[in-house]
Amino acid sequence: MNGTFTVVGIGPGDPELMTLKAVRLISEAQVVAFHAGVRKRSHARRIADSVIPVGVIEEELRYPVTTGTTDHPGGYVGAMADFYEECAARLSAHLDAGRDVVLLAEGDPLFYGSSMYLHDRFKDVYDSAVVPGVPAFAAATAAVSTPLVRQADVLTVLTGTLPEPELARRLADTDGAIIMKLGRTFPAVRSALEQAGRLDGAWYVERASQAEERWLPVAEVDPDSVPYFSLVFVPGDTAQTPSAERMRVGLHDAGPVVEERPAAELLVVGLGPGPDGWLTPETADALAGVDHVVGYGRYVERVPQRAGLTRHASGNTVEVDRARAALDLARAGEKVAVVSGGDAGVFGMASAVFEAAEDPAYADVTIRVLPGLSAVQAVAARAGAPIGADFAVVSLSDRLKPWEVVERRLRAIAEADLVLAIYNPASRSRTGQIATARDVLLEHRKPDTVVVVGRDIGRAEESLTVTTLGDLDPATIDMKCLLIVGATSTRVTRGRVWTPRFVKAGA
Repeated sequence: MNGTFTVVGIGPGDPELMTLKAVRLISEAQVVAFHAGVRKRSHARRIADSVIPVGVIEEELRYPVTTGTTDHPGGYVGAMADFYEECAARLSAHLDAGRDVVLLAEGDPLFYGSSMYLHDRFKDVYDSAVVPGVPAFAAATAAVSTPLVRQADVLTVLTGTLPEPELARRLADTDGAIIMKLGRTFPAVRSALEQAGRLDGAWYVERASQAEERWLPVAEVDPDSVPYFSLVFVPGDTAQTPSAERMRVGLHDAGPVVEERPAAELLVVGLGPGPDGWLTPETADALAGVDHVVGYGRYVERVPQRAGLTRHASGNTVEVDRARAALDLARAGEKVAVVSGGDAGVFGMASAVFEAAEDPAYADVTIRVLPGLSAVQAVAARAGAPIGADFAVVSLSDRLKPWEVVERRLRAIAEADLVLAIYNPASRSRTGQIATARDVLLEHRKPDTVVVVGRDIGRAEESLTVTTLGDLDPATIDMKCLLIVGATSTRVTRGRVWTPRFVKAGA
């Protein structure tokens, strides 16, 4: 009969923080396994030393590499994969012989723990269990005696290995935060905290619950002194101003405080189709001066996080609700910008803002729209000059207008022999409309009419295809595409698409 495999969390360092269950299982084990650093004594073994039975079989699982270089042909990943396979083989021999195995895990076993990789291998093969342990961040917050989160605060656990801009964004978007895996990442972590406006109030704790425990404000930490056993925690109180509701004190409401508000203004800006170089200096300056950015998630993410900036991201079909939220902030005296991709006035947020602003409640809010580079301009520039003459722009989305209206407009444009730029040609739920649009255009245009298909123009994965209306394959068109359908006069010269500025009389 096989033995049982149990991963036991033994806490962050203080042996007295081991649970009663952990102590019992370790003391009853036939085999005790534990990880160890490349040239270090096992920290897990040291924590559990007082409860490991005399004469028990011990299996030290010593890492071949941590973050250093290795000559393994598979690099670090290959070396670690082989290591865990070797560990699994060693422990399997005991389990197959009927011996119960306890694997010691610092902190909590399934919270960034190495033990999870052996648990993954054994859980479907042997009788396995996991005993939770006190995680390091719990000991760290206890050391500083500072609440991490209150009431409805959101807690986010992050790793210092995240790219600095991403780490700053996530820190700005949460209430409380834990940042693990410091060491060499600490300078970037500190910088991200500063960009997110969360440096003040952030705490650094090393070797939590151990005899060498040390804690101090992150702003005072010497980057060269940061060991592996360290973390940063950011209390929710640094994001949410303490209030009677959050603090559960002073529950008698003294009534609203009336403050004089500055003149209300809302900026609506276009970020361009993608590259930072296509962001206008005017827009960049405007974004540097606001305290709130409101928009669709993937556009909000393009605005770099910095101290004092709060980002409000939402889905792709709530434009008017988003506009109202921005107007409410502006009316309250906040400096706010609503962002769109491309130009905000071309199928963007500008129209939605003006729609919401028809409400008399926003009569005192001034709306200022700053132009941006539109997607049709970007695709046209990549192709040559297909919109060098009269052209029309149509969205194939029928979310805000009946499809019959779209078809009627397509016929009118085709009959007028205008170059046509098509936005939103397809989506996950609209896969057949581009084929219908092609057929409608072919009623009035020849099959050899030039068509430009631009996908993700300005981004690393961009592609540009020049084809004809007759050869256009609707199956190749998705939501990332913008199409330009040429006029009768549009031509291709040495691979470049252009439309003459002149039109013959009677044409």
